[in-house]
Formats: sequence, structure tokens, C-alpha cells
Amino acid sequence: MLPEKLIDAAKKRLAPYPCEGFVSGTGPENPELMFIGEAPGETEFHNGIPFSGRAGREFNSFLQYLELAREDVYITSAVRSRPYKWGNASGNPNKKYNRTPTLKEVTAHAPVLDYEIQTFQPRVLVPMGRVAYRRLTGENPRMSSVTGILQKQPILELTSPDSYEYRWSKTDHLLFPIYHPAALLYNRSLEKSMYQHLSILQEVLKQEQAASPK
Repeated sequence: MLPEKLIDAAKKRLAPYPCEGFVSGTGPENPELMFIGEAPGETEFHNGIPFSGRAGREFNSFLQYLELAREDVYITSAVRSRPYKWGNASGNPNKKYNRTPTLKEVTAHAPVLDYEIQTFQPRVLVPMGRVAYRRLTGENPRMSSVTGILQKQPILELTSPDSYEYRWSKTDHLLFPIYHPAALLYNRSLEKSMYQHLSILQEVLKQEQAASPK
């Protein structure tokens, strides 16, 4: 459970930007895995459940493959409010559409992710997609060059909860980046690689559990 003061502060930091609502991350304390997505979409904005839209069905398949339930893992994202835009080239100009959060919006909600990582101390961070990976590492590569590869390194965190400046964490974290579930909706050719990466993640988790049981 996130402190109300943290949620209120995060909403205030994000107030200048076209984002709406607040969807809290969910999961146990001290989870084995923390999955980090991009931001809630329209479905999540309305029902308050992370990864419950079309991409959520793909995400559920990931968990099923890993033989895990939602209750076993922590699910969050770089931004906890829904970024939107009015209309698009082929849509209703009077309707809000999902969009990718900007770097400023990610930084506005950085205190939330910092708190979740520092408080719940997951064994492995699983950034899903480029936005989450960039939030943790400051790098913006093609995801195909980093997915499925275990990394041990410091991650970016704010210098203080009310800051907008990042620093490197004092401790190393295990990162295992994967494709965002939505990527499979638009490119089914990624599916084979995705499940190969999940198989590797299973082995990583087994090895880490054997080396340092919680």
C-alpha cells in the first residue's frame, strides 16, 4: 500500500501534464519479481487494475508460463496515471486516446517507483519495454538488443522525493528487461523470442533463490 502523502505528492507533480487518475501498483512485500510497465491505459484508468486491458491478457499469459499468479509478483509502471491525447488522425477528436508518457511525466512520478523498489525490495526488476528500461538505466536502446539479458547494475533514483534530478543507486539491482506485452499485439513475430526470454527468467529466478533464499 502506498502512503497517501506519496500519492498526493505524485498527483501534484503530474498536474501540469495531460494525465488522469492514479492506479496504484499491486503485489506482495518482498516479491521475487517486480514487473514495471509504461503507464495505465484507458481500461486501467476506469477499473484501477494494472494490466487489465488487451496488453493485460498477454501479461497474464506471461505469468501463466512462469507458473505464477498476479498475487505472487509486484506490478507497477514508470507512470501511475494515464497519459492521454485528444483525438488522432483517424479517431474522434473529442475522445481521449492513450499515449506514451514523456520523460517529464516519468520524472514527475519517479518518487512512486523509487518508493516501491526501496520498500518492497524485489529480487529481480523486470522492465517491460523501452520507457521502463530507460527510467531505470537512462539508456534508450532498441529493446531487441537488451531483452532476455540479465544485468546487475545501479539504477536511477531521484536525489530526494521532491527532486527532479536523478542519481545512481548505491546498490546494484538485478534487471531482466523484456518486451512490453503490447508489443506482441502489434508484432506476433516477437512471441517466440518473448517466451524464450521468459524461460531464461525462470532459470534466473531459480538460481537466485538457491543462492540467497529470502
